[in-house]
Amino acid sequence: MFWLKKSMSCPLDDNLPLSTPIEELSFTIFDTETTGFQVATTDRLLEIGAVQMKGFEVLEQNTFQTFVKPNRDIPKIITELTGITEEKVKAAPESIDAITAYFDFIEQNKSAALVGHYVAFDEMVLRHEIRRAKQVLKKPKLIDTLNVIGLLSPSWDMRDLERYAMAFGTRIYPRHSALGDALTTAYLFSELLQQFVDRGYKTWGDLLLYSDVESRSHSF
Repeated sequence: MFWLKKSMSCPLDDNLPLSTPIEELSFTIFDTETTGFQVATTDRLLEIGAVQMKGFEVLEQNTFQTFVKPNRDIPKIITELTGITEEKVKAAPESIDAITAYFDFIEQNKSAALVGHYVAFDEMVLRHEIRRAKQVLKKPKLIDTLNVIGLLSPSWDMRDLERYAMAFGTRIYPRHSALGDALTTAYLFSELLQQFVDRGYKTWGDLLLYSDVESRSHSF
């Protein structure tokens, strides 16, 4: 007999007509911090940060942030980079509880999609933590700022979030903090959305077509 894992879904709004104007959409912009890049094996989730957007507006009053207990040592280089110490995660929730709280935040805000800068990595972090809890994450709708930048400025070959924010003249918040990077990404995404609409792409269907993370590949 095969053992079937329980599925866990990110509670996004799946009933939006493709004709919905972009300015009427809600988005959850998020970021994660981890103990390293080997999240499928030895590395673990340390922090989740998110902020809501409605159309082009970043809703700074509507944010989510939690540290996460990694159940392993935090490398010194990660503490130096992120400021996350063993003390900060001592009383933090387990990863599955933190992710559940994050998904509750998403559900309350009726988001169309999750947005991130190289969002495939952050989704992979969540997926492997959920797998450790013997569940499976159903693929959520993801929008990668890199894909939108690739459409607007295809000759660019940068990867760093801060360099893009500087290039587009958008706000920069404290780096290597999940909430800080989520806010930086949100303001960058807001500018990208406005340029996207200025190019004549007006609807949820247009955004899905040109920002699907499966449609382009990026090296990390």
